[in-house]
Amino acid sequence: MFINKTSNGLNNVCGRNIKESRLKLRISQRELADRMQLAGIDIDKNAVQRIECGKRFVTDIEIIGFAKVLGITFEDLLK
Repeated sequence: MFINKTSNGLNNVCGRNIKESRLKLRISQRELADRMQLAGIDIDKNAVQRIECGKRFVTDIEIIGFAKVLGITFEDLLK
């Protein structure tokens, strides 16, 4: 049987790193969502919140967008 969750039950491995990077920039979840929209990624504040707490899966396109908007590498997001 396949399990698409981390060992601690989360739906993604990058949510905590997204939150940490966002807080370093001192921007809100809404501001991050707005910046993602400007980068061409259709995401809202609620999706950012769900990603950060590990309740939502993240697509590869979104990971690349988050890395660009947050000014870090996508590898850093996946650590």
